[in-house]
Amino acid sequence: MRNTTLILGITLSCLGYVSGQGRAGMRELNVNEFTASPAPEWSDLFLRKSGWLGGDGIFAIPFSGRDAQKEDSILFLFSDTVLGEIDGAALKSGFSLVNNSVALLNGKSPDPDKIAFRIASSAEGHRAVFVPKSDKPDKDTYFWLGDGFVNPDSGKDLFVFAYKITNTHDNSAFPFKETGNAVIRIPAGSHFPYADQEHFMLPFNDYHAGGETISFGAGIYNNSRTAGEASPDGFVYIYGTKGSTKKLVAARVKPDRLTSFGQWEFRGEQGWSKSAGEAATLSDSVSNELSVSMLAPGKYALVYQLSSIFPEICMQIGPTPYGPFGPRIVLYRTSADIRDPDLFTYNAKAHPALSAPGELLISYNVNTFKFLEVLPKQPNLYRPRFVRIQLSQSSKSK
Repeated sequence: MRNTTLILGITLSCLGYVSGQGRAGMRELNVNEFTASPAPEWSDLFLRKSGWLGGDGIFAIPFSGRDAQKEDSILFLFSDTVLGEIDGAALKSGFSLVNNSVALLNGKSPDPDKIAFRIASSAEGHRAVFVPKSDKPDKDTYFWLGDGFVNPDSGKDLFVFAYKITNTHDNSAFPFKETGNAVIRIPAGSHFPYADQEHFMLPFNDYHAGGETISFGAGIYNNSRTAGEASPDGFVYIYGTKGSTKKLVAARVKPDRLTSFGQWEFRGEQGWSKSAGEAATLSDSVSNELSVSMLAPGKYALVYQLSSIFPEICMQIGPTPYGPFGPRIVLYRTSADIRDPDLFTYNAKAHPALSAPGELLISYNVNTFKFLEVLPKQPNLYRPRFVRIQLSQSSKSK
């Protein structure tokens, strides 16, 4: 049940983005004209009565490593997860929480008969799938998951970014802190619960200095030929959020060198740099989880929820995967669906592997600051909701 600091005093720019001219005779997406509506078939896929009842941090990873692959299956990643049983409309006593879980969807349609939720277990009971490696296991230190991808340039191994979180027990509103940033490698062919997973700690933050750190893995975009992208440049882009104002930064590396951290480059004010300290702010007030995907050549969509926790789901368009990104366009307000004052929404992102051409399927998470009080009465609150953005097309000719 991830909480996000509420940033006050943010002014939302609702200016439209003026797209460039398309090539003659082609149909072009008009990002200023779109329809937005709930996608209940996807929201209901996560409406359950037994076992997995909800989780935050949903990411959708195609097993092929290609978002546009039609015949494919999807791995969903979740962070804090509720397990239990619902009787009527109430949560039965004895429910539990684990720090992360996964689900496997056979195909790319929201068919409840083709999805399986997977929870790891041990002699002590249910546990997280991904746990930080340590000589002295610590129940106060755990992983929340970021984005991930199947890497065709690395034998189709699965790579998942993760944040090492440590409870502080300081009686604050947010009694935890990030103490590490990792990438998890799961060899192709591994079976759940992925006992052969490897962890690589990113070296780019000093968590003891007290300055701003970057949480890499908020979003991933593999812009390579092997990923089937239309305008590949051969890099995988790793997006991060920096500081309390949630500044967006970007790194890139060749996909086959992802864990060779000395090969990473960071987008700076004057171009690409080998120094993470020179990473420039590409946007601000983004969410801890977000997405970047190509709508059309020269149109890359950055999708996020304003400051993670405000109801505005926003999009900015840039000519490259690293911008410069245009003004914010508000795609949807989650307050249209979630009106209970005890609930809040956060961390919206698009799922290109689940989106049809000319649309964006977007999820957002739902939570409450009164978790133990509200959850027993609303046991299905803690699950993702989905909306569909249909972008208009216009015919361009000479």
